[in-house]
Amino acid sequence: MSKILVMGHKNPDTDSICSAIAYANLKKELGFEVEAVRLGTISKETQFILDYLSIDAPRLIEGVNEGDKIILVDHNEEGQSVNNRDAATILEIVDHHKIDLKTSDPINLRFETVGCSSTIISKIYEEKSVKISKEMATVMLSAIMSDTLIFKSPTCTEEDVVQGKKLAKIAELDYEKYGKDLLIAGTSLNDKTAYEIVNIDSKPFEFGSQKALVAQVNTVDISAVLARKDELEKVMRELMEKEGYDFVSLMITDIIVNSTELYVVGDKTLTIKTFGMQEGAETVFLPNVVSRKKQIVPQYTEMAK
Repeated sequence: MSKILVMGHKNPDTDSICSAIAYANLKKELGFEVEAVRLGTISKETQFILDYLSIDAPRLIEGVNEGDKIILVDHNEEGQSVNNRDAATILEIVDHHKIDLKTSDPINLRFETVGCSSTIISKIYEEKSVKISKEMATVMLSAIMSDTLIFKSPTCTEEDVVQGKKLAKIAELDYEKYGKDLLIAGTSLNDKTAYEIVNIDSKPFEFGSQKALVAQVNTVDISAVLARKDELEKVMRELMEKEGYDFVSLMITDIIVNSTELYVVGDKTLTIKTFGMQEGAETVFLPNVVSRKKQIVPQYTEMAK
C-alpha cells in the first residue's frame, strides 16, 4: 500500500511545512503509513528550524497521481494546492483559513478559527493521547511563533497562546527569545532575487471579478526592500501577464514595528478604495497591519462586494 502524503500549500511558509511534519508524525504514531511532503522551496525561516533540530526537509513533489491518498494541512483552496489534486483522494484537511472547497466524497475536516494550523495539530495530539516529543514540540512551537508573530498578530487567539506555551515547556525553550531568533532568521533578503522575494509567501485570490496575487515578505527594514522596487515591479508584472492577474499586492511587513507597506502593481482601484492609497501612488503604509489573512484579504473581499 502506498503511503498517505501529508502536505501544506504551494510556496510553503513555516506553518505549512511544520504542520505537515507534525501531522505526519502524529499519524505514524497512530499506525498509519504516511509521509510529509512539500510543494515548494524551503524558506530561510523554516530552514532555521530544520537546522536547529538537525532534521531533513520533507520531500519535494510536483504533483499527485491517480489513486494517491493525501491529507492537506494549512490550506484547502484548490489554487493553493498540489497539482492534479482532483486525481487523488483527499482523506483529511486540517486548516485555519476560510473554506473554499468542493469534493466528490466525504472528508474528515478540522477547521478552527486560530492563528496557526499547528495549534490545531497540537490539540489533536492531546485528544489522541499521543505524547509530544521535544522535537515535535519545537516544530509546532516554531509554526505558532511564526504565524502569530510571537503572539502579537491579530490572528492570534487564546488557543494559540495556550498551546504555544505548553509546547515551549515541552521543548524547553524561552518562546520569546526563540521566536525572535526565528523571525529574524527569516528576514534577511540580501541573497534573494526579486522573484524569490515576491514568491516567498504568495497566494492567489479572487476579489469579486478581479483575480489577484497577494504576497508577503517579512523584514526589519522596509526601505531596503523598497530600494529594489524596479526589480520587484518587473517580476510582479511578469506574474500578472503569465497568470492573468488584475493586480499583485506585496505586503512588506516590518516584524519589529508590526506595520506593513503595501506595494501594488496593476489595477490599483480596489486598493485605493480599500486602504486609502493615494491616486498615482504605488504604496500605502498600513500601521499595525501584519496579517494577510485577517487584515488584507477580508478587507479586499468586502470592498469588492
